[in-house]
Amino acid sequence: MRITLLALGAGLVLASLPTASDAQRADNDILPRSIALQQEGQRAQEVGDLNLAIDYYESALAADPRNRSAIIALAQVARAQGLPGKAIGLYREALLLEPNDIVALTGQGEALADKGALELAREKLAEAERVCKGECPRVAQLEKTIAANASKRVVAAEALVPKPVVATVKPASGQN
Repeated sequence: MRITLLALGAGLVLASLPTASDAQRADNDILPRSIALQQEGQRAQEVGDLNLAIDYYESALAADPRNRSAIIALAQVARAQGLPGKAIGLYREALLLEPNDIVALTGQGEALADKGALELAREKLAEAERVCKGECPRVAQLEKTIAANASKRVVAAEALVPKPVVATVKPASGQN
């Protein structure tokens, strides 16, 4: 019994290791299991169950970490939840896999604008315009998001730090 369990455990470890065929797969050749999990996440997201969608997207990434669409979907959910910082990081991961991904570029630009980092958002806009070359709805949406956030008051981090209180000391009565 113990030998059988040991052999089974060794088989599971070996099955999880990359194979020569994994190394030969193209970067856009995502494992079918990962795609199926991502599609379940999309269905959950469409009905508004963001927590279930996150679970499916994370499972899709566990099945195949190169699933850029699942990373972007997680970033979109983070942005929908009002977490632009998290979205920025997720879009960065997607851009590491494909630097010219227009969805990731414009998504990161929108999240940066949401966060108040308008100069960085404009840099992403310039990159997206370079990649898109012409009429591109995603670039137009990023321009609108930047314009909408430009009217918001951006507060510098220094303004949020409490100022030290300086107390004045009065001499005690009866002392000169």
